Amino acid sequence: MIEKKIVESLVEEWLTDKEYFLVDVEVTPDDRIVVEIDHAEGVWIDDCVSLSRFIEDHLDRDEEDYELEVGSAGIGQPFKVEQQYINNIGKQVEVLAADGKKYKGELTAVDGRSFTVKTQEKQTVEGKKRPVLVDVDKTFSMDEVKYCKYVIDFK
Repeated sequence: MIEKKIVESLVEEWLTDKEYFLVDVEVTPDDRIVVEIDHAEGVWIDDCVSLSRFIEDHLDRDEEDYELEVGSAGIGQPFKVEQQYINNIGKQVEVLAADGKKYKGELTAVDGRSFTVKTQEKQTVEGKKRPVLVDVDKTFSMDEVKYCKYVIDFK
């Protein structure tokens, strides 16, 4: 079986001096290798092909046969690494908290392994008969949410 560490080091070598970053590497027991990369402005197919060829040039198919898939972290998929959070500051996201509650709002900040989302909640305001929508900043730990993902809006 091909080791995940070997594939990760090959990807990191290819990434040197590029603005891409590694999102995930998965190697299954039957040697199916899936590599996900990302970029602030999107991933180009030519770069996926280049990375795929680079990996293939450094692995020996005669030693172990494998299936290789190189692609981008899918839009609308949960974020996996801190750089994805940073790249989406100012954009609308959906968060599923550990308690099962969903939040939608603007990703406003990333600080280490935590991030802040500006949401709107109905709150009772003095002098008003009915609750009104107010902006509320919610801070989450990346390690404790079930997911955070970019919200696709077709408006």
